[in-house]
Amino acid sequence: MARPRTVGELLAPTSPFDKKCGRENWTVAFAPDGSYFAWSQGHRIVKLVPWSQCLNNFLLHGTKNVANSIGTRLPRQNSDSGQKNKPCEHIIDCGDIVWSLAFGSSVPEKQSRCVNIEWHRFKFGQDQLLLATGLNNGRIKIWDVYTGKLLLNLMDHTEVVRDLTFAPDGSLILVSASRDKTLRVWDLKDDGNMMKVLRGHQNWVYGCAFSPDSSILCSVGASKAVFLWDMDKYSMIRKLEGHHNDVVACEFSPDGALLATASYDTRVYVWDPHIGVILMEFGHLFPPPTPIFAGGANDRWVRSVSFSHDGLHIASLADDKMVRFWRIDEEYPVQVAPLNNGLCCTFSTDGSVLAAGTQDGSVYFWATPRQVSSLQHLCRMAIRRVMPTSQVKNLPIPSKVVEFLNYQI
Repeated sequence: MARPRTVGELLAPTSPFDKKCGRENWTVAFAPDGSYFAWSQGHRIVKLVPWSQCLNNFLLHGTKNVANSIGTRLPRQNSDSGQKNKPCEHIIDCGDIVWSLAFGSSVPEKQSRCVNIEWHRFKFGQDQLLLATGLNNGRIKIWDVYTGKLLLNLMDHTEVVRDLTFAPDGSLILVSASRDKTLRVWDLKDDGNMMKVLRGHQNWVYGCAFSPDSSILCSVGASKAVFLWDMDKYSMIRKLEGHHNDVVACEFSPDGALLATASYDTRVYVWDPHIGVILMEFGHLFPPPTPIFAGGANDRWVRSVSFSHDGLHIASLADDKMVRFWRIDEEYPVQVAPLNNGLCCTFSTDGSVLAAGTQDGSVYFWATPRQVSSLQHLCRMAIRRVMPTSQVKNLPIPSKVVEFLNYQI
């Protein structure tokens, strides 16, 4: 089995002996335009680094790995220098332990849903880039990425904000998932007004993710919960059943046709979210555990899952000290890398690198499997971006082609 090439690491500062608790890096994130990388170093600190600087240090296409770029300092820009939007490094003290991060960018033509509001405290332009941080005390803080300044402080959750996700359509709609068993929908173009509370989870909510067209939200949580929500009507579409333990992470494929969920039951399931069926199963314990064993402590809890931009690869991170790269059409991993105490992983915006965060606040990077997508797969993704499963089934084409378009072969 192949092993991915390590391209670099970002190491958190050494903490005093009495501050070991709270160092966990629960979340890493890439800006939608690929300009920034952000991660929680632990102890309230989030670091924003220009991604191009990381790539230069990592020497992705060379033979030498530059292991530590944490000490690289970039010149800071003054707000009146005419280079406000030039990427520069920021260290942000969020005031409490950071559990979640999300980047959001604005599209001017996407107006606030609160159409009767005539005055706003903030006007978000097309070049605006925001970072949302979810904290241990239930607060969500919104920062200007280019200046590192605090813009909004959202206060309504009563427990840890475990995950955050922005709608991909540039509307600056933010959804937060919390241990208070709720999801909350915020409109940042309306000064952070909370638009809706989504209720349905009976226990902690661990994660949430938008579909690429922003119409569907997936939320996952304790007690095997996987819910799909209609984000136009703010109503539940369906509950997906199949996992045997807490579900802690989810992500849609780039074309929106697939949904990957990661669970403590040692499995990653790939679903067709439009009809609620499991298409693929990636196991992290062999032979597969019985439901009773999968439902408890089994040393193979899957912590995180991420879809690559090519729609062909999935990365997973589990408690067995391994990061795995899977192809959606193969049963076994195509590449495996060792990682101690991993907590989260995500692909870079262009899909060339996988970043994984650990319990000591550090981040490790690997070059991802490279494969030229077939013309058939590219056509499938193009069709599935605009057609749900039900419409594909009604196309006047051969059944084998329908099965291929629906990722059933």
